Amino acid sequence: MAAPMAPPAVADDEIVYESMPRLRVYRNRVERYPGADDFVAASADAAAVASRDTTISSRVSARLYLPRARLDATKVPVLVYYHGGGFCLCSAFDSTYHAYLNRFAALADVLVVSVEYRLAPEHPVPSAYTDSWEALAWVVSHRAGGDEPWLTEHADFSRLYLGGDSAGANIAHHMAMRAGVEELLALRGLVLIHPYFLGSDGVASDGLDRTARERLGRLWRVASPDTTAGEDDPLINPLAAGAPGLEALACGRVLVCVAEDDVLRDRGKAYYDRLLRTGGWRGEAEIWQARGKGHRFHLFDPCCGEAVAQDKAIGAFLNRLKTDLAPA
Repeated sequence: MAAPMAPPAVADDEIVYESMPRLRVYRNRVERYPGADDFVAASADAAAVASRDTTISSRVSARLYLPRARLDATKVPVLVYYHGGGFCLCSAFDSTYHAYLNRFAALADVLVVSVEYRLAPEHPVPSAYTDSWEALAWVVSHRAGGDEPWLTEHADFSRLYLGGDSAGANIAHHMAMRAGVEELLALRGLVLIHPYFLGSDGVASDGLDRTARERLGRLWRVASPDTTAGEDDPLINPLAAGAPGLEALACGRVLVCVAEDDVLRDRGKAYYDRLLRTGGWRGEAEIWQARGKGHRFHLFDPCCGEAVAQDKAIGAFLNRLKTDLAPA
């Protein structure tokens, strides 16, 4: 079905940002143009992976994915996943993420909790972080029982991971940092896929596509209009001067996935390099790069060789036993 046509911009109304055909941000209002693929229903009857929706609060919800082979009493790793979209786009319930996480849950044999958080600019940053923390706390509360049977019956909380792509990877990082400070739970690990990190310092991958890089900077200003530090706000640049040190991460393992043709590639690499140099963090960091691919390629070309290889690398990371770890 063809995407709906958006109305033309009003001549006397300044457009601050647009990502057509879904979003147009004016100086004084926001217009969204829903598409037929914005929502796809969960399915408890799917052949390989069952999915179900749950309401966490009036503002936060989630979609859970569980391989049907694990509908017995088997305990499996848990991946709390935050979707991307620059804090302004996409949904845990849209067709793209539903298809991706269905495939991934089957391949990796894990229980996935895909979080639906409020979007900017209607709900500016830090709303996404507030909602994402509420979702994580809800997941962790099921260690002592709760109202979500898939978590109480199938979640191995000793293998609890956080992950996400793009802005979702940014969120996952900040949730792991907060979990370390608040001692919510010792997370098993963190998976960052093409993380949406910026900075005023130039990096080589900025030059891959100057237009795309400039749009990412504008997108951050739309998502976080009250920031005073711009691209050196610790929320978008975790390596900025004054940002909390990575030794606070509440996990001992981190996997960073980057794409060779992504303008954000070197930001992800810099994060990985900083982990290796952070003396207070005694964990294991890994990096995986997709050759000849761009930002979030795995969502748009999920069956290509590099997408399958990336999924397998993440799945292996999630299922690695403690005894398999290299010494700290």
